[in-house]
Amino acid sequence: MSQGRGRIWEGRGKHTHLFILAYLLLLALPCTGFLPNFWSRVLTLSWNSHTHQYITEQSILNVTLETLRGTEKHHAEQQTRLSRGFWRAVGEVVKSNAAMDFLDSTKSDPVYHFDSERVDSAMGMLRQFWAQTLLSVRAKEYQSARHSLGQLFHSLQDFYSHSNWVEMGQRFIYLHLLQPDEPAVPVATEDTPTCMECFSLTCRGNLLPKLINPQHDSRLLTTGYFSTFPPKPKGKCSHGGVLDSSRHMGAKGGINKDSTSPLFSPHHYLHMEAAMLATEATLSVLRDLRDTVGHETFLSLFSVKQVPALVFVMDTTGSMFEEITAARLRAHSIIQSQAGSPGQPGTFILVPFHDPEVGPVHETNDPNQFMQYMENLMALGGGDEPEMCLSAIQLALTHSPPLSDIFVFTDASPKDAHLFDAVKALALEKQSKVTFLLTEDPSYTTDSRGRKGRRRKRSRSQEPLSPDRFSLYSSLSSLSGGLTIFTSNSDIHSVSTIVEDNIAADKVTLLHVESDQDLMSSHSFRVDSSVKNVTLHVTGTLTECILTSPSDQSQSLLNEQGPLAALEHFKGLYRISLLSPIQPGQWRLKAKGDGHLTFNVIGDSSVDFLYYFATVTNETHPGLARVDGSPVAGVSAFLVLAVTGLAPDEEASFSHVTLLGADGESLQQVKLNSSTLSSTYSVEELVGWVDSVPRVPFCVRLTGQDSRGNRLERVSTEMVQPTHVQIQVSSVPRLVPGHSTMVQFDILNHGPARLFNLTADDDCGYLQKRGPHRLFVAEHGSFHGQVDLHTPATAQAGATVSLTLTVRALDSPDSNYAVAYLTVIPPDPDTSPPSCSAAQVQSTCPSICNESRWSVSLAVSDRGRSGLAALQLQKGEGILTLFHSPPPTEDSQVEEHKDKVASGGHHHHHHHHTSRLEKGDPPLNVSEWALGSSEPLWARYTSSCCSAQAELLVWDTAGNMKRCRLTSGQQRQPTDRNTDTSSAGRISLTAGVFFLLGLLWSCLI
Repeated sequence: MSQGRGRIWEGRGKHTHLFILAYLLLLALPCTGFLPNFWSRVLTLSWNSHTHQYITEQSILNVTLETLRGTEKHHAEQQTRLSRGFWRAVGEVVKSNAAMDFLDSTKSDPVYHFDSERVDSAMGMLRQFWAQTLLSVRAKEYQSARHSLGQLFHSLQDFYSHSNWVEMGQRFIYLHLLQPDEPAVPVATEDTPTCMECFSLTCRGNLLPKLINPQHDSRLLTTGYFSTFPPKPKGKCSHGGVLDSSRHMGAKGGINKDSTSPLFSPHHYLHMEAAMLATEATLSVLRDLRDTVGHETFLSLFSVKQVPALVFVMDTTGSMFEEITAARLRAHSIIQSQAGSPGQPGTFILVPFHDPEVGPVHETNDPNQFMQYMENLMALGGGDEPEMCLSAIQLALTHSPPLSDIFVFTDASPKDAHLFDAVKALALEKQSKVTFLLTEDPSYTTDSRGRKGRRRKRSRSQEPLSPDRFSLYSSLSSLSGGLTIFTSNSDIHSVSTIVEDNIAADKVTLLHVESDQDLMSSHSFRVDSSVKNVTLHVTGTLTECILTSPSDQSQSLLNEQGPLAALEHFKGLYRISLLSPIQPGQWRLKAKGDGHLTFNVIGDSSVDFLYYFATVTNETHPGLARVDGSPVAGVSAFLVLAVTGLAPDEEASFSHVTLLGADGESLQQVKLNSSTLSSTYSVEELVGWVDSVPRVPFCVRLTGQDSRGNRLERVSTEMVQPTHVQIQVSSVPRLVPGHSTMVQFDILNHGPARLFNLTADDDCGYLQKRGPHRLFVAEHGSFHGQVDLHTPATAQAGATVSLTLTVRALDSPDSNYAVAYLTVIPPDPDTSPPSCSAAQVQSTCPSICNESRWSVSLAVSDRGRSGLAALQLQKGEGILTLFHSPPPTEDSQVEEHKDKVASGGHHHHHHHHTSRLEKGDPPLNVSEWALGSSEPLWARYTSSCCSAQAELLVWDTAGNMKRCRLTSGQQRQPTDRNTDTSSAGRISLTAGVFFLLGLLWSCLI
């Protein structure tokens, strides 16, 4: 592990009052269309600019809705509600996109941003991102796919803002960026001047005439140079704007169209044109991706209609017969009760473990196959009481989607406690809850409740087991928002109802607190009109429990039956169901117990929220940078929230969030910018200023009201763990089979000088040294290091390696984590799509279209090494006929029509080595046709003149796709531009506010 040291910039606190001023100005402004990267708009004074995030979100949303409308099972009258899972998936793409401007390894590299005329290298990078995305999607590694897709979008969108493509008068996207066979525009050579001097903020006409020449044979591409690397040759264009030091070098000025602010974008007047083309290019990539992988896979990529996965981690040692039986019956009950319904889990995962074996991971989308895996479980063997439980949970977390509930059945403590930090990091990063159902085996010790259990095989020479041996499980469930339930063999089947209670698409948390008080503790939760089926789970031993309704009616749950709720008591768990009709309003719960208690209240509702912490960056790209891992205690930060799942007829407004301690106590109230959220498909983000992040663990409670004035509350289940140390992965390289790879990271110490332990772990065993590595970091200092991985030559292309890095102080509880997903790619991937070229066109279309036909003959071949895989007629009302050799030149439309009638309407048949396709037919496998042949496939499309356009999709075996557009005149058709690219919610600034923001900016720079 290599290392280096430095100092953290210590002046961040001195501008806190300026940030507060900006925030107060923000609160005073109307927020009908508030965007999460609002800080960029504050700093650039360009409230109507389209950001990377806006373009990306709107494009994903449009293509997702378009795909839903096109699926056979989706009826037009159905209103698909895009859930929390969808918006989290979109957020991962957006986060990866934004990180290109913030990561040290990418923010100043011109290749990632189409800067400094590095167009050819940037195109190569784009095509690598595309190939990586396809590999990950095909391997069902959706998180990795979303990461590379975000990177692709960033570079692609930058092209239209940083180049002279718009100034050329281009109105269509540059297809050559991702399709090598499309026409290319030459790039200006290094010694070719491209710009004239510009001495004002707005640079009109500063490009040399040959850079905007509409003549196709003489036009040249250029992109602006940024800062000092690489050095800008004389006469070249700069990126421009106040953050670009190269703008002072000849030729002065710049050409970027990043915003509508002349301070930052000399070509600000072309921003909307550039944004429109960037949006069209993003839409084109998404549609190509959808048509390449299929509609259902595309929807899975973005977690559309996602139901939480059913994830079981099962101890299979000899003492686990009853637990395995209970899990088996519970899984069967879930599958039977939800068979054929939208509530059926989309993914089933089973991870068995004992000692020393862990796995294999059984993952399937087929409920019957999952039940077969469950039936095959056998309770055998045993030995030492500790088992490899955390290893199994790590596998479950890496294979399950984010926002999952993971249920662990065991009676043994963990033998692999060294993995706790890695498992904790994965659970928090994925926002997945881990719940333990423990039939503890205290035969060799007695806990505080004096429970006895059955005996697990042990050697007599072993020491008695510690009563704290399950503490890591309790810690993991507590911080992830799950539960730890100590129960018995006889009650395990009943206790496992908690699995069924939590597996549903629209479960929300209304309360999650813990209590160690011997005295009576009081808690409250709020039920609104959208919440149904409210269930309370209490773990531990209750001695008294009183529930009070919003109308002040009370019921002693342990002593009486009543009108408010029904109580089921099993060993270690109390299950309390509110009886219908459930009164909306604030419910109160008073409870007293013997020892530790955990209270969890859940209900059915689609209205939920996502959140993250962010800090300001004023470097090359001003904006809000999302905080990875835990936030820093005692410093200021922004809290960004997105409300999801509002019904079509709902409106709601949210005023503040409350940061709650582990016992439910209020630590801090954070005011949000006032905003009324409507029922549109888009999601608006709310922002609050946290003056000082609490120094103790906390969760987030969001408070607002619906259109009728009724109060709404939602609670996050995971506990935020504030800290005084950060760790950031500064590079996420690709993994190549047979090669070693270096992953760089930075540790930032926000406390006194001290020693830290760094631990690295991955789920595939590629790390060469796992640690712990001991290192010293100075007060408010930094440490730069790296970890090395070696990818075996047998690694499968498309596989993802989950790398976790954890840093922990030796003198305090301070710790933090970073998670990186690394994708295995082949050493020289085929990124060249197939090609299709028109060989012959026959078109005699008169004014009366139904009396004539037109046809075009095509040669279809693969430009890369992979070979042709499949063809499909995507659009058009005609017939596509395939041949091994060039088709006959004579007109054969009539004969083709007769063949179709004679075949009874079947089009997938071979006649003289031909095959035929119509729109709606599935892709035709042609890999055997072209196997080992360098000759192209030949195709002829014939159609009525009333259908003048068609579209053919061609794939190679590497997954690259070519979209061949055919017309009766065989002219290139423009890319579909039917998306709405209007700027939602533009904000008009008053002169006074504009002046104050100008003062703010002058102070910051």
